[in-house]
Amino acid sequence: MKILLIGEYSRLHNSLKEGLQELGHQVTLLGFTDGFKNYPVDFPLVKKWDRGWRKKLKLAVLRCTGFDMTSYFTYLQFLKYQKHCQGFDVVQLINEHSFFCSYGFETKILKYLFQHNKKVFLLSCGDDYSYVNYNFEHPDNPSIVQPYINGKIADKDFENVLKFRRKSFQKLHDFIYQNIQGVMATDIDYHIPLQHHPKYLGLIPNPIHWSKFPKSDIKISDRIIIFHGINSGSYYKKGNDFFEKALQIIQQKYPEKVSVLVTRDVPYQDYINRYNQAHIVLDQLYGHDQGYNALEAMAKGKVVFTNASEVFEKHYHITEKVAVNALPDVDYLVAQLSFLIENPEEIKTIGKRARAFIEKEHDYLKIAEKYLKIW
Repeated sequence: MKILLIGEYSRLHNSLKEGLQELGHQVTLLGFTDGFKNYPVDFPLVKKWDRGWRKKLKLAVLRCTGFDMTSYFTYLQFLKYQKHCQGFDVVQLINEHSFFCSYGFETKILKYLFQHNKKVFLLSCGDDYSYVNYNFEHPDNPSIVQPYINGKIADKDFENVLKFRRKSFQKLHDFIYQNIQGVMATDIDYHIPLQHHPKYLGLIPNPIHWSKFPKSDIKISDRIIIFHGINSGSYYKKGNDFFEKALQIIQQKYPEKVSVLVTRDVPYQDYINRYNQAHIVLDQLYGHDQGYNALEAMAKGKVVFTNASEVFEKHYHITEKVAVNALPDVDYLVAQLSFLIENPEEIKTIGKRARAFIEKEHDYLKIAEKYLKIW
């Protein structure tokens, strides 16, 4: 098959591409490189007029005329690649807003893709109309909406989520769903809002190229190393405020037993290299299922504090812990960390289970086959 993957979040489409290519298919990836993470893309798009004085000028033009310069320049970039975006058996959009354009330019690009390719599918991956609105309607469901509702995030800092509640995004959502063959969720958090939608084709777990992470036994000498990687743009959405408070207590409680490594906004390759030496990785709160950073850390046999709720355990029939379900509760996080620090053999045990879980449920070749079956 000839396949075009649009967009990249946390290396999802790169891992899928690798699996599909190993199975003998021709795969092209077009999109943004996911900001500072800088993932590889065959045909890269770059956000322009999105910082400094150009951004201020863009916003002034937008207020006065309704014309979005960043969207216009993204559309021009797409036109440059247009001849490479036709004649595919399958096109897959990573999100309802894959090009980050205003409604007019986004639909121009999408219309071309719909008209010049055989089939188009959509992933529910990251924030979208269904996920965001479901969580505002169900505030008790653990999600990124909770810290916003609790007043931790200002409207301007939550704009990339709130935009999906606007009428223009409902219109975009409806337009996409009228033209796609179907939508797939990449984890349980996105599965829940779509369960009864007529175009929902099911949950396909994130693909992990686990063979890139050689299996090795965790070695613990005099100190347990805890890694905390921070993305400033999602500081409160990931629950980093709770993690930082818990780490302060842990460092005071176990000054001779732990070492804490913290990074902020580093590229993907730098990020993974820095946490290689860690035993415990602090990932995120507010959800049911793991994202990419957690899954790759689990593939390396780390103990990851992440989303691993009872809903997740029930879905995968898990009876023994493969990750620590992180909750927005400092005392709880301190207790969980303390237990592992005082029982280092448990770190090794959970790490081995985590690796086995990734090999069983997230193998990139098995996941690629699941996509092929649905397509």
